[in-house]
Amino acid sequence: MADPTSLLPQPNREEDPETPSNNLHHSLDQIIEQSEASFGWNQFLQSILVSLASLFDGTQTFISVYTDATPTWHCTSGTTTCNSSSDICDLSTSDWAWDSISSKTIISDWNLQCSSSFITGLPASSYFMGGVIGGLLLGTLADSSLGRKRLLVISCITMSVAAFATIFSTNVWIYSALRFVSGIGRSCISTCVLVLLMERVGRKWRPRVGIMQFFFFTLGFLSLPAIAYINRANSWRALYLCTSIPAMLYCFLLQFFVKESPRWLFMNGRGEEAIAILKKSALSNPNSEFNSVLLSADLLSQVPESTKSIDPYKSMKDLFAKKWAMKRTLIVMVLGFGIGMVYYGMPLGVGNLGFNIYLSVMFNALLEIPSYPLTLIILEKWSRKLSVLWFCLVSGICGVVCAVVGDKQKVIRIVLELASFFCSRTAWNLISMFTVELFPTCVRNSATSLLRQSYILSAVFSSMLVSVGSSNGFLSYGVFGVAIFVSGFFVAFLPDTRGGTLCDTMDEQERKESMILG
Repeated sequence: MADPTSLLPQPNREEDPETPSNNLHHSLDQIIEQSEASFGWNQFLQSILVSLASLFDGTQTFISVYTDATPTWHCTSGTTTCNSSSDICDLSTSDWAWDSISSKTIISDWNLQCSSSFITGLPASSYFMGGVIGGLLLGTLADSSLGRKRLLVISCITMSVAAFATIFSTNVWIYSALRFVSGIGRSCISTCVLVLLMERVGRKWRPRVGIMQFFFFTLGFLSLPAIAYINRANSWRALYLCTSIPAMLYCFLLQFFVKESPRWLFMNGRGEEAIAILKKSALSNPNSEFNSVLLSADLLSQVPESTKSIDPYKSMKDLFAKKWAMKRTLIVMVLGFGIGMVYYGMPLGVGNLGFNIYLSVMFNALLEIPSYPLTLIILEKWSRKLSVLWFCLVSGICGVVCAVVGDKQKVIRIVLELASFFCSRTAWNLISMFTVELFPTCVRNSATSLLRQSYILSAVFSSMLVSVGSSNGFLSYGVFGVAIFVSGFFVAFLPDTRGGTLCDTMDEQERKESMILG
């Protein structure tokens, strides 16, 4: 039987010493490299449609900055007991009033201004805890029964419908429960988007396409100050209405126009579908030699049997069955937790810095944009390991100094907060794409999901620390800085993946790395 790889140009061993000699990987990886050698309109539109899910994820993630904030108030009586430094919990309700409508946020709507930090921080923590639990329960299904696209559709529908239902909440407990459901829904969005984007293209385009997920998340984050400002005279429910309806409409586009990952289809016994998708992509590349490969029936004969009957959580178990995989998984989870403490904690806590909340959130969102070209330069030219380490260290130092600087140094504090946030954003970009390259197709989404869940778990703690940090800055910003600083050193135990290929099975990953070590 003819070897299908003979129809392809053989790899240059000097240029690509890491390419393993396994026929399945050889054929599939080379086909993807050829069919996606250029980035045509088909790939561009698919990437945009997939990345839009991250935009709606970004709006829901940080919407609590506005909906759960304590509004400003003013004194209504001429007594000396009421002034700008007074605690409204010590005042009579006739001595003060909110500056805007009473339903501006959930705090003023449900009279939570004097409630404990546990109650006021519960909705945000519930959202992030839903993300943790949802990721653990659903993340591995993208590697097994559901696939990347189907899980992404289910996640977007759950998140957007729960966000819309939040409008009808009558108390903080129902509100928190719906935020929990919304968190479960969004738990797999970022991982599915990132993996789906990067598995569709060759190694040249992986960093450039993968960065789109982060860019669209930032657009969602950046849209919030504008939406909140436009609705500043309206109830908090208007924010959920403006963000949930477009997200629900988007789910229809996702279902009918987005294609599945060809790598996942191939590994799950659906080779004809995978080849059809690659062929369509190749049509936009006039230099592609992909059509000659399509004529070979031998390629389809290498397609593995369908894995639908296998335990849907097998990929998660495989991550901890192999010593090398378990080591990598635990390390990226530690890194995700430390980076997440700063990335989520800093924006959620800007209200404690005494700076304009609209400008603060806008500055944080805008600062994410320059992190993307910087990430691309780093991924193409420098070591992933050293880059993640340095950004974690700088972010940690800025976070600790921000906590130490006094309340009177508002400008210095906001500059340090922005610097710490920028470094954490860049570190997250790097470790996310680094993780995709560290694991094979059969467990890639599960591994990326665990990274994401540790990242979200840190948000549960950081949102609580933000409430506590209103009276003690070091318990919020100081802890955030220490967490990312310490976690950064763990990256030293990971191998660098710059210039490498993506493997499809655990055995291929082991063979590839044994060749490198040999």
